[in-house]
Amino acid sequence: MIKIPNLSLALKTQIETNSALVEIAAETEILREGQYIKVIPLVIEGLVKVFTKHEDKELLLYYIQPSESCVMSFTASLKNEPSKVFAITEENSKILLLPVDKVSHWIEEFPDLNNLFFQQYNLRYSDLLETINQLLFDKLDKRLMDYLKEKVKVTKKNPLKISHRQIANELGTAREVISRVMKKLEQESKVKQFSNSVEIL
Repeated sequence: MIKIPNLSLALKTQIETNSALVEIAAETEILREGQYIKVIPLVIEGLVKVFTKHEDKELLLYYIQPSESCVMSFTASLKNEPSKVFAITEENSKILLLPVDKVSHWIEEFPDLNNLFFQQYNLRYSDLLETINQLLFDKLDKRLMDYLKEKVKVTKKNPLKISHRQIANELGTAREVISRVMKKLEQESKVKQFSNSVEIL
């Protein structure tokens, strides 16, 4: 039986009967921008990161952790609209794929599923507000430190195996800028850099 808190036994049985549990390798794109949604991902194990894209710039919006789903997929699927975001696994993950046609019936039949997605809406709304505030008001060195701290928190890894290019992609800036700010943070004894990883001190 799936371990998703606050879901009734009847709903869990429906989900297990009608959904597919898949194992997906790290750094795999599981949702494309512009794609019509046929299944809604519910993360059981692992971690998924959700991005938006404008022209050639990408921006990390939020992480989907175990027992969480992607509200952007949920909204797009119910409206039968193409996805405005794309999603990539951060690490090897087990994901439950809920068929959209079943979900539309389940949200009418099971109030606890509505509650799950309302909680996700509130969580993502807070995430997006924080992202907007960082973009508008924070200097890049603070944004970078906050980003590294959040990644350590959700991955439970320190040092982080990550490149300057990947950081730049997720923060929507240039690699040269990240390298410069990283050097400044290292001089301030806030981080320590290795050949292919970064440690928060």
